[in-house]
Amino acid sequence: APFFEELDGRTITSLDNLEQWLRDLSELESVISEDACWRQIRMTCDTENKSLEEAFNFFMLEIQPRIQPWSDRLNRKLIDCPFTSSLDTTTYFTFLRSIRKQIDLFREANIPVIASLNVLQQQFAVIAGKMAVTVKGKEFTLQQAALFLEDEDRAVREDVYLKIAARRYQDQKALHELFDQLLEKRNLIAAQAGFTDYRAYRFMELGRFDYDHTTCEQFHEAVRDHVMPLVNQLYEQKRKKLGVEQLRPWDLEAEPLGTKPLRPFANASELMEKTIACFTALNPFFAACLTRMQQLGHLDLESRKGKAPGGYNCPLAVSGAPFIFMNAAGTLDDVTTMVHEGGHAIHSFLCHSLPLNGFKEYPTEIAEVASMTMELFSMDHWDQYFSDSTALQRAKEQQLERVITIFPWVATIDKFQHWIYTHPGHTHAEREEQWINIVNEFTSPAIDFSGLEKYRRVLWQRQLHLFEVPFYYIEYGIAQLGAIGLWQQYKKNPTAALENYLQALSLGGTRTLPQLFEAAGLSFDFSGPRISQLMQFVKAELDQITVTTSS
Repeated sequence: APFFEELDGRTITSLDNLEQWLRDLSELESVISEDACWRQIRMTCDTENKSLEEAFNFFMLEIQPRIQPWSDRLNRKLIDCPFTSSLDTTTYFTFLRSIRKQIDLFREANIPVIASLNVLQQQFAVIAGKMAVTVKGKEFTLQQAALFLEDEDRAVREDVYLKIAARRYQDQKALHELFDQLLEKRNLIAAQAGFTDYRAYRFMELGRFDYDHTTCEQFHEAVRDHVMPLVNQLYEQKRKKLGVEQLRPWDLEAEPLGTKPLRPFANASELMEKTIACFTALNPFFAACLTRMQQLGHLDLESRKGKAPGGYNCPLAVSGAPFIFMNAAGTLDDVTTMVHEGGHAIHSFLCHSLPLNGFKEYPTEIAEVASMTMELFSMDHWDQYFSDSTALQRAKEQQLERVITIFPWVATIDKFQHWIYTHPGHTHAEREEQWINIVNEFTSPAIDFSGLEKYRRVLWQRQLHLFEVPFYYIEYGIAQLGAIGLWQQYKKNPTAALENYLQALSLGGTRTLPQLFEAAGLSFDFSGPRISQLMQFVKAELDQITVTTSS
């Protein structure tokens, strides 16, 4: 409080005074942000530790609500200051735009609602963190059990798929009810801020200044028209390759009989060692970032019971070296997650030297370009994980298939959210019905889901973004297009592509989203023709690998 009081009471008599005031405010914001981040990190690493949960809740319920009115006062002080108009427009445009947005959204009445919402959102991790299944007499987290979905024995895969689905279903009522409470609070926040619905409020809150819901709808249509035919083709090839009459959902990660699943590493330390070697070959700076995090103990990589699901990179505003959290179990997916989160970490390092905390708040879409591009750039050095050339080709083939098959799921989750928040007061049955309609639109007819209807109706409950970060999902689609564009550049000229990547990321949030794409040598375009062109490029690369693999 004394720091906020001093900043609020300080007299600003010149442009130099104002810039010093902004630096001091940024320092205070950084310290508060890092403290909050550590509370969340510790809690997600151990969801069963009540004291860690209480420490997080205390920040959200007692500290954060007292900070918000001060932040609003200081935002208004900045905007009302006569010297603000003299700040460099190129550097400060997006920063000041964000400050004005915060002022427009702020309502005193929303402070307690947001505080309770922040706590409630974490209940998803608490529920999901307890989920485990028994396979072959041993207990596994759902992430660990997913390894069996790659087993060559189809009966094992089916058994484990059904166990995971049944375990999720066991909590479907609790998750429906948690979601109801989240919807109620989100809709209330939007109404109290004067918005027609939560979607409009959230688009503003996320700083989506450069596209709107109609652009999202255009993306959904482009995925349906230009990506689904490719997805159908891939799954039909998969069915033939496995030699099965009907492709079932437990076949999607499998290989033909006699093919052992890819096992790129044995434990977390080996995953880290191999990723550092991979990044060293790509660009030594990338490896230096991971090494620094390892020295500081800013990693929690292995899956275990009581740990929250998912993976994230959490920037730490004071120390500069972020924290990577994930649930590794020894799969190719884990390699992808590791290099993905590594891309986020490099973004955090590149922005750390920017003078203001606000400059480091880059759009989520460019954040995902950082991570998804790293998945594709790093493939050239995946021999660090796969010494066998056949395994390496298989890994690349699977990765490129996922680059294509991610789009339908992104469109599904995004379209579902648009419906949810523009239809307040819907029932559980209506929610499930709408989910089925949307999921069917973006599911290949090549996959047979018969007998799994009840599980499919609540499949949305596995997506933590719906519970914890609403409307954050189309970013993955937009960013995948950017990542494919950068990879296209990389195939022609690796040095130039890496320079574009570093240049765009080091700008942080000091440019608009289209300008950040431009800095990376990309066009900010997710129209049908653009998506079609990028998909054909990926398919051509995939066909090349497939030919090599089969020969």
